[in-house]
Amino acid sequence: MPTHFHAFGPSHQTVFLICGVVFIVLAFVRWRHARLAQIFERLLAVGLLLSWPFAAFAHWRAETLELSNTLPLHFCDVAGIAAVVALWTRHRLACEIVYFFGLAGTLQGLITPNLKLDFPDSRFFVFFLLHGGVVVSALHIVTSMRCPPRVGAIRRMFGVTMFYAIGAATVNQILGTNFGFLCNKPEQASLMDSLGPWPWYVGSMVLLCMVFYGLLNAPFVLARRWRAQ
Repeated sequence: MPTHFHAFGPSHQTVFLICGVVFIVLAFVRWRHARLAQIFERLLAVGLLLSWPFAAFAHWRAETLELSNTLPLHFCDVAGIAAVVALWTRHRLACEIVYFFGLAGTLQGLITPNLKLDFPDSRFFVFFLLHGGVVVSALHIVTSMRCPPRVGAIRRMFGVTMFYAIGAATVNQILGTNFGFLCNKPEQASLMDSLGPWPWYVGSMVLLCMVFYGLLNAPFVLARRWRAQ
């Protein structure tokens, strides 16, 4: 029988280990055999794409199926969709979205999962398939696939973030959902707990995202300036 999930417990640590191994293997294969790496990258894209029907099926079996865990409209879902596109096509905007959304947002979900049940519950697997897959993809795309953020990335990501927030808020208002955690904080402890009460934490999240975006973009800005000298 599945037990209650505990952050940083044995199963959680195993997820971190698996993510690290997958990232290293992808980097090694990309370095040694680009054609084989492309196959592996597309397999990762397919795995991410299947995470949504798998999640719906897992929640259906557990009788916990609802709109909030069926529609791919969470912040991490957007990062996952962008990862699928980026891994398959190297579309530069998709690469930027998965990098910034993935490491500013999905990484937080990987570290502090909004998850109740532990291994071997099927919802445990689909949660980490998406979150782990997005984080690995974000790192792999900007390093081994060499698709770093372009000039003006922060401006574009601010626009994409605000577009997502307005869209998610509209859907939440119509359907009574909580996409983007814009209406309520996650049940599990997370960074949002230190951002104040609703609705102030929503504005704090946007500001924090921009800070994270700036930090994530800084190495590439510095690298461009160094090359220009």
